[in-house]
Amino acid sequence: MFTLRQIRYFQALVETRHFGRAARRLNISQPALSGQIAQLEAEMQAALFRREPAGVFLTADGELVADRVRRILSEVRELESLADRSAGLLGRRIRVGMIATVAPYLLPRLLPLLANTFQNLECQVRESVTEKLMADLLSGEIDCAVIALPLPLEDRHEVETIELFDDPFLLAVPAADAASLPDPVPAEALPRQKMILLEEGHCLRTQALDVCRTASDQDFATLGATSLTTILRMVAGGLGATLIPEMAIRDEAPADGIAVLRLAKPVPSRRLVLAFRPTTVRRRDFNAFADVVCRSMDKPSPADA
Repeated sequence: MFTLRQIRYFQALVETRHFGRAARRLNISQPALSGQIAQLEAEMQAALFRREPAGVFLTADGELVADRVRRILSEVRELESLADRSAGLLGRRIRVGMIATVAPYLLPRLLPLLANTFQNLECQVRESVTEKLMADLLSGEIDCAVIALPLPLEDRHEVETIELFDDPFLLAVPAADAASLPDPVPAEALPRQKMILLEEGHCLRTQALDVCRTASDQDFATLGATSLTTILRMVAGGLGATLIPEMAIRDEAPADGIAVLRLAKPVPSRRLVLAFRPTTVRRRDFNAFADVVCRSMDKPSPADA
């Protein structure tokens, strides 16, 4: 009979697609990992992986096993979280994912407030793009995630959410160009700007494209960057304009060479939510965490919404 250890080893190999990287993650030797995977394949009476020069890939049977392993590990981690719940409301540990366009601006305000409110809480934060955070949430690698709607899931019943707050967009342009633009800037003026957006995979890129396409069906040329900070340095250099979330203004916009303009009503925004698995035993913890997130940003509590 296969073991929980083998299941964990299987999942590590699925995620890394490489025996060496999986072994390092698990802090075991590569032969030990190979032996456990071989035993699992023998128990399943099927080859679960294809070993190729480019990496390790799931077979058709492996895909079927991977789906069930994800569910099993999610349930196992829910059982493990019972120990965290026994310590009281946010009394021990919470593993939180955050998208990269939220974490740098939320954490400096959130973490001190959490520390003062819940002295025994250990808050572990993982920053990534939405798709990766959703995969980590469903597999039980994290307990909850602060992300922006919409969720990139085929089955919306896989997660539940607590609405946090709406984060309006503003337009950041080179300071020299600000005088030539109306204030507030109507949506139909956006496609005429050379927009600088985050690279593929970031939800903020998709949201910015949606805002611009609301005003025009025409495609427009864009530059790409890996962080909002990099984009704003490009704006300051006169290379174009970008949409910036309101929560980032205090940290990012004071740079020389940038002017931030309001957008005309209806002002486009993104809706931030706290996502978690519907099978969780820690709903009270997540409600409390969502409340602190909102208070840290001077927003109403979700309970008051």
